[in-house]
Amino acid sequence: MKVLLTGGKGMLGRTLSRELTGFEVVPTDLPDADITDAAAFDALLRRERPDVVIHCAAMTAVDKCESESDLAYKLNAFGSANVAGSCHRNGIRLIAISTDYVFDGDSERPYNEFDRPTGGRTVYGRSKFAGEEAVRQHCPDHVICRISWLYGSGGPSFVHTMMNLADGSRPELKVVCDQTGNPTSTLAVARQLREILLRRELCGTFHLTCEGEASWAEFAAEIFRLAGKKQRIVPCTTEEYPRPAPRPANSRLDKMMLRLAGLPAMPHWKTALAEFMAAEFK
Repeated sequence: MKVLLTGGKGMLGRTLSRELTGFEVVPTDLPDADITDAAAFDALLRRERPDVVIHCAAMTAVDKCESESDLAYKLNAFGSANVAGSCHRNGIRLIAISTDYVFDGDSERPYNEFDRPTGGRTVYGRSKFAGEEAVRQHCPDHVICRISWLYGSGGPSFVHTMMNLADGSRPELKVVCDQTGNPTSTLAVARQLREILLRRELCGTFHLTCEGEASWAEFAAEIFRLAGKKQRIVPCTTEEYPRPAPRPANSRLDKMMLRLAGLPAMPHWKTALAEFMAAEFK
């Protein structure tokens, strides 16, 4: 099976290129593959003739999206519409990567795939939700996979930031404790995407975050425990750490569709993090 990746140079794209053994993987990225140029992307698909496109390319700098909203919509919504239209015209299955930011984050329980997104409170979330809707409209043969709190080899990620900050020069680190989510490794996502690739009949929206939940402060504490670092953490509130784009208080995603489809469960976040730390920070 031939799989073309958009955003192949990104953190998830790099992991997929390495982990999807047994597939013919074609990683693409700028400047050779511009998802905002519909004709050029159409020509790319006709030339490569993949069986599946995994669409990872996106503008993911959440705060930058607030100040550059046109660019965010150009990449996340308009670009996704181009990818979806090209896939449909060429008879190619599309797997599109999305985010927990499509929800507003106010729910007291984890969001499942049947909860109706609002687009959230950020330009990033609204532009990604517009991209989801474009995929649904323009390419019926699709799977949308939502992920959150992602980290992977080479970063950039929260894990890498924490490891860089815990260099012994800071007696304490303030880390937000009132936002909760599912820390998720790119390796865990890649392994689940392999299962979805092999299940040609699957369609719809799936959540692919690790099991279990944590606050950012709890996530940081586990990173330092695994790394053997004696870094002191001071939990703080979101109000104490303001950002241009408001972060959702609840980023937890329930994996109902994995259960309904009989797919393997995602690993617990602590198990996935331990595997990653052992490999990334030897």
